[in-house]
Amino acid sequence: MKRPLLISFGLFAIVALTYAGSGPVHDASRMSIVFDSLPLVLGNNRADLLNQQLRQEAALRYEENQLPSNRNEWNTYSKNLRDEIIKKAAVIIDHQLPFNLRETGSIKMNGYTIRNIAFQTRPGVYATANLYVPEGNGPFPAVIYMHGHWTNAKSDEESIQPVAHSLASNGYVCLAIDAFGAGERSTIDGTPEYHGSNLGASLMNVGESLMGFQISDNMRAVDLICALPYVDKTKIGATGASGGGNQTMWLTAMDDRIMAAVPVVSVGTFEYYVMQTNCICELFIDGLTHTEEAGVLALTAPRAIKFCNHRKDEIPTFLPPEMLKSYGRAKSVFELLGVPENISYRISDTTHGYWADDRSAMLGWFDLHLKGIGNGEPKKEVSFQTLPSEKLRVYPKGQRPADVVTIEQYCKNKGKALRNKFLSAKSIDVNAKRIQLTKILRFDDRSTIKKVNEYSSSNGWNRIALELSDGKLVPLLHRAPQDKSLGYVVVCNSKGKTSISNSLLDQLQAQGVGIIVVDLSGTGEASSIVADTSMDDGMPFHTVARAELWLGKTVLGEWAKELNVVTQFVRSKFNAKKIVIDGSREAGLAALFLDALKQNIDGVVLRDAPISYLFDSRQSVDYFSMAIHLPGFLNWGDVSLAAALSGKQVTFVQPVTMSGNAISNSDLMAYKSEYEKVRKVSVQPGTTIFK
Repeated sequence: MKRPLLISFGLFAIVALTYAGSGPVHDASRMSIVFDSLPLVLGNNRADLLNQQLRQEAALRYEENQLPSNRNEWNTYSKNLRDEIIKKAAVIIDHQLPFNLRETGSIKMNGYTIRNIAFQTRPGVYATANLYVPEGNGPFPAVIYMHGHWTNAKSDEESIQPVAHSLASNGYVCLAIDAFGAGERSTIDGTPEYHGSNLGASLMNVGESLMGFQISDNMRAVDLICALPYVDKTKIGATGASGGGNQTMWLTAMDDRIMAAVPVVSVGTFEYYVMQTNCICELFIDGLTHTEEAGVLALTAPRAIKFCNHRKDEIPTFLPPEMLKSYGRAKSVFELLGVPENISYRISDTTHGYWADDRSAMLGWFDLHLKGIGNGEPKKEVSFQTLPSEKLRVYPKGQRPADVVTIEQYCKNKGKALRNKFLSAKSIDVNAKRIQLTKILRFDDRSTIKKVNEYSSSNGWNRIALELSDGKLVPLLHRAPQDKSLGYVVVCNSKGKTSISNSLLDQLQAQGVGIIVVDLSGTGEASSIVADTSMDDGMPFHTVARAELWLGKTVLGEWAKELNVVTQFVRSKFNAKKIVIDGSREAGLAALFLDALKQNIDGVVLRDAPISYLFDSRQSVDYFSMAIHLPGFLNWGDVSLAAALSGKQVTFVQPVTMSGNAISNSDLMAYKSEYEKVRKVSVQPGTTIFK
């Protein structure tokens, strides 16, 4: 059975468009065109405009984010910045939460013991860790050690373990913790996984962030270290490499108990995070709208921090020139506070990693600032022995308790709780919800058209490129309607126009409606060559989505803005009275959100789009691209609320879950009831149809 493409435009009750082609064909000659290919608007040799635009915005933000030049201003700035980090990253600080410390085994080494432990970092959430304790009564200085993106997390034999063994061999207690979603905290017990990309980004949809979760975990690690009777809680350090070095920076900035820090191959500039392939755990949401990396590093002052960077680093963000830019700015604050000697750096001629040269530099820095010995110069390591990673497991493979919560479990549990709260509401303030959605999307409707570029027609299509006031170039293909009364359908696909179904275009053509095909930013001809060739995990929008969030935007918000400009253009240029937007996958959501905010289109069709933002399956979590994530969306409501706020007819064609799974009949009936209920509670017109 063929599915209806569109039914009516809500209260306008205009033409019914059908896949079956059973409606009248107004002009037989129009049927002769087969949409087997769509012409290019910009040509094959286009520039990477999106990359240029986002990089330029980042450069401007870098210059804007200067640091205060006097103490009073710095005191105000630093307090406001810490507050903003807590808010944007959703950092949870609870020093009174019981540790419920568990020790499952210990290993005697030469001069120290390794204890395999787990402790509570949030209510009902436990972290796995290894605690290295020197022989003797202490009190010892201690170091929180955070791993980067290495396969076996806290127990990786080549890059992680050596630091902990070296610290313990030199008289430091060392707590090495598994980051959320890594090591023993991965989805499948005993199976290593990358905690970034769509998995880690899913935390944003429930109002969290992977960065914030790590800060919270690591502050609890400091709580635990400080509670140990053999630790001198006035002499706590922090270190880590790559993503672990990034954690080191954030922990030190947010926790004044860290007296000395050594971030390795991780310090650069926030400017250079934009359009680079870094992890979502290194993303400070809206970060460049508040500060540059130098501002976060300067929060360490007057305490001590030393950066170790490498000339042969494979990750451009962490190359020495970027580090030196942040070092220079941050040092001005250390000078302002009278401790210029407490910030330092070391550049080695090595690749990405935490190597022996870095460990020597780290030991010398900690000896000076945590033990009060030496002059801070590198210290030669003593010999040590690493262990097979399996020996450092807190729980034998397959015996991990349920309270070692995974990202999947956390997102499911919190998502369900947020949805239950939302769906229990007896009334909804639609105006307040629209304002909130505008903030969630980072939607800005001030973008205007600077210039309309019209090119020669090709294969029956008029080719147009809209130059927008924000620097974007939006390519359009236009075909006029057989009769103006039939209106227009704007067609978009999150994978670009080459992924638009030929049968869809054929059927729209058969119905005689006007057609606008648009490539939204990051898709098709408006895609970024840099982003497309730098997807280190193969995930579309891995680079662009994070870049937009750094700059205080979202991909879906940008798409909604572009669709808003396109629909305004179609109305004014072609005197269109009726416009429907037909969007596939994430593009359909952007259209729905636009209608929820502006109510300026006459209907929305969403194809293969999520019926809810509730996390459902780690296995197929990468069905959608990283463009889909919206910080705090489930705290606001869900897709059903956006459909209600549209006040129009919303048609879902083959809706799926957030992991792209088909909706069972029973679940679909439940969602139908939900959508109807939310419309009634919102007191909004319109209807939602599921096909």
